[in-house]
Amino acid sequence: MIYELRIYTCLPGRLPDLQRRFQDHTLALWERHGIEQAGFWTTVIGNSNNDLTYMVRWNSMAERETKWTTFATDPDWIAARNASEANGPLLANVTSQFLSPTSFSSVK
Repeated sequence: MIYELRIYTCLPGRLPDLQRRFQDHTLALWERHGIEQAGFWTTVIGNSNNDLTYMVRWNSMAERETKWTTFATDPDWIAARNASEANGPLLANVTSQFLSPTSFSSVK
């Protein structure tokens, strides 16, 4: 099992728009494409309260490449992304890390 940790740093005032996009569109599209989220968080105390942090669970990097590519090219996703950015971009930065659980991790 591999976990992808993604941190989206929003432009000021745009975090609510990003959260709506995930809640109203992205998660349903992920379900359609077999993408399994492992959790979403906002920052209460830390570097930026404009961050949305989430994790996605993958069986392998090959699965990730196949499913993420299919999702990213889905016309419904492209339309939802474009509509959510009609008043300008939402994101200032995106970071991604791929993590492998240790033998003593509570998640496997």
